[in-house]
Amino acid sequence: MKVGCIGLGDIAQKAYLPVLTARAGVELHLQTRTPATLARVGEQHHVPEERRHADLDALLAQGLDAAFVHAPTAVHPEIVTRLLEAGVATYVDKPLAYELTDSERLVRLAEERGVSLAVGFNRRHAPGYAQCVEHPRELILLQKNRVGLPEEPRAMILDDFIHVVDTLRFLVPGTIDDVTVRARTRDGLLHHVVLQLAGDGFTALGVMNRLSGSAEEILEISGQDTKRQVVNLADVIDHKGQPTVRRRGDWVPVARQRGIEQVVLAFLDAVRAGKVLSARDALATHELCERIVREAAVQRSA
Repeated sequence: MKVGCIGLGDIAQKAYLPVLTARAGVELHLQTRTPATLARVGEQHHVPEERRHADLDALLAQGLDAAFVHAPTAVHPEIVTRLLEAGVATYVDKPLAYELTDSERLVRLAEERGVSLAVGFNRRHAPGYAQCVEHPRELILLQKNRVGLPEEPRAMILDDFIHVVDTLRFLVPGTIDDVTVRARTRDGLLHHVVLQLAGDGFTALGVMNRLSGSAEEILEISGQDTKRQVVNLADVIDHKGQPTVRRRGDWVPVARQRGIEQVVLAFLDAVRAGKVLSARDALATHELCERIVREAAVQRSA
């Protein structure tokens, strides 16, 4: 299977390439416009020179079966369009695009061409989170906080808070019939945002504070007099009387802990089996993010 990796930044190098290079039957091709990075990463991962490409045209000429897009979000629409039009099954880092109209267009194009399109919502595959689906979930609270990092609202929500939004959508146990957004913006920068999703028998809260004093991600789910906490996608603490703690094993790779290994292998297995993957559910997450962006803008101007 010929697989392309487009964009060789930190996320590709730290999380995706170790998984792809360890997968039997994958002929990996790299593409970036930065020659020094291409040479360094190619040497580091033992990718032959003939599989290193300086532009997308050269990469597409290889007849790819699948591609992973880790380029900056601003160029996702152009790159993903080229891949889908070439019939290449495509996995792209979240978000599909900054603008909802671009995301909608890409999903339609994939469906029209009958080509797989997957968005990198790896937390759905992270063991600590995936196992929460089996736990009572009357109340869900997910916090993903940062230190000294207020940001322009659209970029913050689409590049980062989108993980919170999608994880809540994944975990809620029923249909969402109420959405509430609260945001604090100052001098054009979003300091914090709170999302509440509610339905019959459940409430889910997503919180991001970019001035929290701590970089952390904490999930709490509770119901039927039990509670589970997942701290930084690693430690799982169950509360029912006395708390019990399950810690990530010393030898568990970070890519597996964060669900990246699992989502990559699921995507490749689907491509190998000829199964077409749809990004329609991922688009629903983008639609909710667009609503949050608009609500934040309204509250800023109020």
